[in-house]
Amino acid sequence: MRLSQEALEFIHAPDTVDFVTRATDSFFEYARGSNEVVVGQMLSGRYVLGYIKQENFHHLEEALGTAFISSASVVLGLLDRPALEAAGISQVHNQPYLNLKGRGVLIGFVDTGIDYTQDIFRYEDGSSKIQYIYDQTAEGDPPSGFLLGREYSKADIDAALTSGDPYARVPQRDEDGHGTFLASVAAGRETQDFAGAAPDAEIIAVKLRKARPFYRERFCVPADQEHAYESSAVMVGVEYILQKARELGRPVAICIGLGTNAGSHDGYSVFEEYLSAVSIQKGVCLCAAAGNEAEARHHTGGILEPGEKPGQVDLKVGENAGNVYIAAWNSVADRLSVSVRSPSGELVGRVPARPGVAPAADVKLVLEAARVQIEYHFPIEGSGGQLTVIRILGATPGVWTIQLHGDVLLNGSYQVWLPMTGFVAPSVEFLAATPDYTVTCPGTAVGVICCGAYDSASKSLYAKSSRGPAWDGRVLPDLTAPGVGVRGIYPYGPGLMSGTSAAAAVLAGTCALLLQWGIREGNDPAMGTYQIRAYLIRGCLRRADMSYPNNQWGYGSLQLMQTFHLMREL
Repeated sequence: MRLSQEALEFIHAPDTVDFVTRATDSFFEYARGSNEVVVGQMLSGRYVLGYIKQENFHHLEEALGTAFISSASVVLGLLDRPALEAAGISQVHNQPYLNLKGRGVLIGFVDTGIDYTQDIFRYEDGSSKIQYIYDQTAEGDPPSGFLLGREYSKADIDAALTSGDPYARVPQRDEDGHGTFLASVAAGRETQDFAGAAPDAEIIAVKLRKARPFYRERFCVPADQEHAYESSAVMVGVEYILQKARELGRPVAICIGLGTNAGSHDGYSVFEEYLSAVSIQKGVCLCAAAGNEAEARHHTGGILEPGEKPGQVDLKVGENAGNVYIAAWNSVADRLSVSVRSPSGELVGRVPARPGVAPAADVKLVLEAARVQIEYHFPIEGSGGQLTVIRILGATPGVWTIQLHGDVLLNGSYQVWLPMTGFVAPSVEFLAATPDYTVTCPGTAVGVICCGAYDSASKSLYAKSSRGPAWDGRVLPDLTAPGVGVRGIYPYGPGLMSGTSAAAAVLAGTCALLLQWGIREGNDPAMGTYQIRAYLIRGCLRRADMSYPNNQWGYGSLQLMQTFHLMREL
C-alpha cells in the first residue's frame, strides 16, 4: 500500500487519531466526499483503518451516525503481572509417539514487545527463534501493506545478535517485560531447567504503540497508567501476524494477553467481530485471557420492571480519584435515561435519552469541584443496544448514585462497568458489585478461546480470574489453565507471574502443539480455532463435586494429554 507523502505526514501528525470501521458503502461514500479522512489499510478484507484529525472526529460520528461508537477504538491494558505438567503438556512432550513440541508452528504475541537477546529465544548455534518483530512504536519503513512502525526480520535479528551492540542494529526493546514473559511461557527454548509449552515453535512479536491522548482522555485513563493501547493497534498487530504466517506457509497460534472493560461484552463490537472473523481461518488459533476482574468490584447490573422504581447504582469514590468513566449498557428492546446524585446531595436531574455527538448533559456542580457528563449512543451497530456513558470529572469522595430510568422497557436488563484495574483509581468501586460478567474484551469475542486461570498447586481457581457469562449468555471462560506462580523469563531474568495472561500463554503453547499434530503432521488438515477449542474442551479435567460448564471454570481445566487419550476413543 502506497500513500502520498502528504497522506503519510497526515497520519503521523500528533493531532491525528485512527479508527477502524466496517468497510461499508456508506463509509466509502463519506470518505470520497470528504477531505478530512485518509483511508488506510484493509483488515481481514472487511474492515478499514482510517485516520482523521482529532478536531474533526465528531464529523465522522455525525456522518456515520451514533452506531459508529462501536467502531471507535477502545483502550486496553495488560492483564497481569509446574504449570506444564498440570496442563498435561510435559507428558505430550515426552510421549514418544507424539513428541509434540511445536515444530513448524508459529506463535504470535501482540504485547509490549520482546527481549530478543534472551537465550531462551536463541538456538544452540546462537541464531534466533524469532522470525519477525513488528515495532509499531518505531519510525522507519513500515512492513509491506502497513502504514506505521518498523519491521525486523530474522536476518536482522541474527545480525544484531552477532554484533557487539545488538540494539544499534535492532533497537526494539521490551521496557515492561510482559510480552517477553508470555513468549517465554509459550515458546521458550528447552534448557536444562526451563521449557516453554511449545519449545520448538517460532515467534512473531508485535510491540504495540501506546494509545493516543485523544483516547486516553475519552476513557479517563489515569495519567500514571503507562500501558494503555488502542484496539486498532491490536487489530493491526493481529493482521501483521496473519500476513507473515501466510508468507511463511505456517500455522499460527496468537496470544492476546490484554483486555478492556469497554464494550458491550457480547461479541458485537468491531474489535470483537474482527477477531471472530479471523478465528474461522484454517491454521489459525486465537487465544485470549479472560481478565483478572472477579474481585475488582468494577461490575454491577440489574433488571428494571415497568412501573417500578428506577434502578440504582451506588458508586463509592475515595480521595484523589480523579476522573471516573462509567459505561451502562442495555438491550435493543429498551431505552434508558439516567440521573446522577453527588455525595453532597446535588442532583443532575433525569437527562432525556437522545443520541448525538455532543454530551446530552455537561454539568458543573455548584457545591463540589466536579463535572458530570452524560452521553447516549443508540442504536449501536451490531447489537442495536444502547450505551450510556457517565463521566465524573474531578470526582469528589463519597457515594455517588446513578439512577437508571426505563423510558421503554421490554427486557429490562442492564449491565454497568467501570474501567478495569489500573484504568480507574483503586478507591473507586460499586457498592453492590458482582463478580459475574467480568470477562474482559477481547475474551468475549465469539470464536476466540477464552482462558481463565487456576492454581495448579492447590487445584483452586485463581480468585481474581474473571467470570462469565458473556452478556449474550455464552459460557465464558471456555476453560482454565495454570496461571498462579507461572515460571517465565523477564528481560532481567527468571521470575513468576500470576494471572490470566500467563494462563493464556500456556494455552497458546498448547494450541501450537495441536496445530503441529493436526496441520503439520496431517492428522486434521483443516484445524483452526473452533476445532482446537472442541478438542481441548473434551479433554478438560472436571471435578466430581461441580457441574459444568460454569462461569468460573468454563468447561474445566486444561489437560492436553487427556485430550489425546480421548481421541483414541473416537
